[in-house]
Amino acid sequence: MNKEQFIIKGVVVDPLKKTIEGGRIIIDNGKITAIEHDSSITQPFILPGFVDSHIHIESSMLIPSQFAKMALAHGTIAVMCDPHEVANVAGIDGINYMLNDAKQSPLKFFFGVPSCVPASPQEKSGAVINTKDVEELLSKNDFLFLAEMMNFPGVIYDDPEVQKKLNAAIKINKPIDGHAPGLSGEGLKKYIDKGITTDHECSTLLEAEEKIALGMKILIREGSAAKNFNNLIPLIENYPQSVMFCTDDCHPDYLEKGHINRMVDRAIGLGYNLFDVIKAASINPIKHYNLPLGMLQVNDSADFIMVEDLTHFKVLDTYIAGKSMVEELKTKNIIPETIKPRYAFREKPIVKEDLKVISSGSRFNVIQAIDGDLITDWLIMETLAPAESEIIAQPENDLLKIVLLDRYSEEKPVVGFIKGFNLKQGAMAASIAHDSHHLISIGSNEQDIVDAVNWIVEHKGGICFTNRGETNGIPLNYFGLMGDADGMKMSADYSALNQLVKRSGCSLSAPFMTLSFMGLTVIPKLKINHNGLFDGINFKNVPLFFNF
Repeated sequence: MNKEQFIIKGVVVDPLKKTIEGGRIIIDNGKITAIEHDSSITQPFILPGFVDSHIHIESSMLIPSQFAKMALAHGTIAVMCDPHEVANVAGIDGINYMLNDAKQSPLKFFFGVPSCVPASPQEKSGAVINTKDVEELLSKNDFLFLAEMMNFPGVIYDDPEVQKKLNAAIKINKPIDGHAPGLSGEGLKKYIDKGITTDHECSTLLEAEEKIALGMKILIREGSAAKNFNNLIPLIENYPQSVMFCTDDCHPDYLEKGHINRMVDRAIGLGYNLFDVIKAASINPIKHYNLPLGMLQVNDSADFIMVEDLTHFKVLDTYIAGKSMVEELKTKNIIPETIKPRYAFREKPIVKEDLKVISSGSRFNVIQAIDGDLITDWLIMETLAPAESEIIAQPENDLLKIVLLDRYSEEKPVVGFIKGFNLKQGAMAASIAHDSHHLISIGSNEQDIVDAVNWIVEHKGGICFTNRGETNGIPLNYFGLMGDADGMKMSADYSALNQLVKRSGCSLSAPFMTLSFMGLTVIPKLKINHNGLFDGINFKNVPLFFNF
């Protein structure tokens, strides 16, 4: 046996052959050259490595090289990345930063080209990725697919620029990811006929089954804010070839506890077939995207994981190209820092007067946040006050102010009202507001909102909570989206900040993650952008106040 050759012993779980057999895996120069069966070997269990089929690394608040350390420990060998968060802030320069930093890690980062920067024509972002940019990026080997096409109205109504982007991917046979929450019927058929192959926005089994019947692959999502696992996991039983797992957006406290392995654990616990579950977690994304990853077959790259048992899937080691990641992470605790990027960020603070709301109608529109969902409800409330009087937050009635401040200019903030957070005191603020990433805040009173927002302005990005003049925050010095702390520290700091918010009355499971989606106007029903409240069903801005 030469020095490049070695043997791994364990129980080999092969979802392609549907076998579970003890054996020895012979690895030579990073590839599996043979698998010898031996029934006397009873542990550990060896599985194909897990793949997150759709994720925005930026949402972990970790730069890619730090994200990788946490993901590898949970048996993730690859992630399908859409860098549209950083692209909205810093364009191609931001995308290049993500690519370069990702190369510091053995985790396989497969990047898509953001298709919607800004997210829709109604949005204002820090950069634009136009059709020419999309074509040029797709032509590079660094990009494997066209990332989620959120502008589904543009697809359905034949927007010429949208069609050019789709054609650029189709022409060179690169997959196109979808994003079409609630789309059905003839509109859905047209969307899929344009070459879009996946969707991660299904919230009901009926919606998912309609999309599968028309040829789509459905990504069962379980992240920090959007949690569709419970509704969609029955798909595994009837459509095992048509589903994959993804997290989409997961904050560091989620990632500390697990990644795709958490979904595998839950699915097995519910009694679903082991081989079908592993296919969803590994084989299906590898085949769909034609990834250069091993599937635990002879002549494959030696990419696999070792787990303690087939009940809870505690990961003992992760191997990529025959190299143990446990040893890799031990020897590389500090990943060399790449050059910190520059990015646009406003400098002007706000004052209390900027947040005053004077009634101009008998009724007003209110956003209703929903725990565990990106979709919001749309409430209509009566002002119950004389005309032209000031409307203030009523934390005792769960009516809070929501503020969006343009990141890229010195404009005054947009102010609305929101329910569902149940915050009784203080204010939250962040420079993470999907997808344009303006500053966003909700609070029980104007002074705390001002202090929280101005802390973000002063630090040029971050998340924070202010209560009665005391501010606790986490600076995010990479595009106002990510920090350079290691994952465990970021998780601890983030968890502590969340606990402060929850102790102040907030009832949401992931307050900051939910806050970050209140500006995502491509998800219904009512959101907020730089021009005011936004109707995510009819794609237009609506006034705060109105009369019947």
